[in-house]
Amino acid sequence: MREKVQQAIEQIRPNLQADGGDIELIDVGEDGVVKVALRGACRGCPMSQVTLKMGVEKFLKKAVPEVTEVVSVS
Repeated sequence: MREKVQQAIEQIRPNLQADGGDIELIDVGEDGVVKVALRGACRGCPMSQVTLKMGVEKFLKKAVPEVTEVVSVS
């Protein structure tokens, strides 16, 4: 499942990079929880949690149905 998640992140990464941010896959748990680290402009952005939940999480759940949640870690 980690490989599927990584491939999905590679598809969404250019959208984040266009705004000066980036995303790094940290871990994919057996429970479907994906841990990511937001980098660059995303790291300090007040809208980063909205981007994470409404953008990244929504996209990953659609691309990889086994994903149950996406959380940001430092």
